[in-house]
Amino acid sequence: MRQTTIRRVATVFGGAGFIGRYVVKRLAVEGWVVRVAGRDPARARFLQTQGMVGQIVPLYAGLEDEGAVARAVAGADLVVNLVGILAERKDGDFQRIQAEGAGRLARIAAAAGVERLVHVSAIGADPASPSRYGRSKAEGEAAVRAAFPGATILRPSIVFGPEDQFFNRFANLSRLLPVMPVVAGATRFQPVYVGDVADAVIAAATREDAIGQTYELGGPRAMSFRELLRFVQQCTGHNRRPLVDLPQGLVKLQIAIGRFLPNPPLTEDQLLMLQRDNVVAEGAKGFADLGLRPKAVEAVVPGYLSRFRPGGGRRPQVAT
Repeated sequence: MRQTTIRRVATVFGGAGFIGRYVVKRLAVEGWVVRVAGRDPARARFLQTQGMVGQIVPLYAGLEDEGAVARAVAGADLVVNLVGILAERKDGDFQRIQAEGAGRLARIAAAAGVERLVHVSAIGADPASPSRYGRSKAEGEAAVRAAFPGATILRPSIVFGPEDQFFNRFANLSRLLPVMPVVAGATRFQPVYVGDVADAVIAAATREDAIGQTYELGGPRAMSFRELLRFVQQCTGHNRRPLVDLPQGLVKLQIAIGRFLPNPPLTEDQLLMLQRDNVVAEGAKGFADLGLRPKAVEAVVPGYLSRFRPGGGRRPQVAT
């Protein structure tokens, strides 16, 4: 009689995004059947080549649709929530997506008997945060904990990688502008490589000692925003261009004008976020507790920013 192999099933919400594509690839390599859930399944089709035929399945499941979420998690052993936004398209998006949506998913996953839930939040999650982003992240964590006490929560600092919207954005500015504008230059970040965050998701999903825990994910060292901008200039060969602190009046004017743009360079809420350091808290559990060692920005970023150097360069392959 032919023996049937029982395969584990994971549903990844936001799997077609920046972090998600790395998580999906790792799950596929580990032999999981992966459902990539999102509002636009077509965006996830490129991921199907990362596994065997039928192993990676894009499907519709917006977090606001209880029925769709229930169908997406039915029979799953693992659920990963990577859904999040950095800016609102309309008022209340932070609350709907990062607080209410996270809680709804956790509640439905618990009701479906899902064994493990990994919720990716952010270091800026704080109920006392001056920003709506930070408060909504904290509310989302609390809702997840209430509905699914065994969930593992990951809080990364700013995430970098070939497809990021941080280093690539400032690298492009360093090429276009005669000076590099600086806002909140003293604020400290602890950049973390996207592949390391994906590895942390896999560890959080499989380690027994990770159940019910919260981990803060930061790279090997903290850097001020000014130091990060200088590093970008060095990577792109534009380090002779001066860094210029923008006066508050000009920053507020930029924010006011940006309200009328589809993708504003800076929002009022993001400015509030920049008033606080974004680094791993003293005593917090982190990569070491998951048996991982994160990569430094110096080991990864220069490779994919080389195309911004004078004369251009070969576009790098997507990292793993």
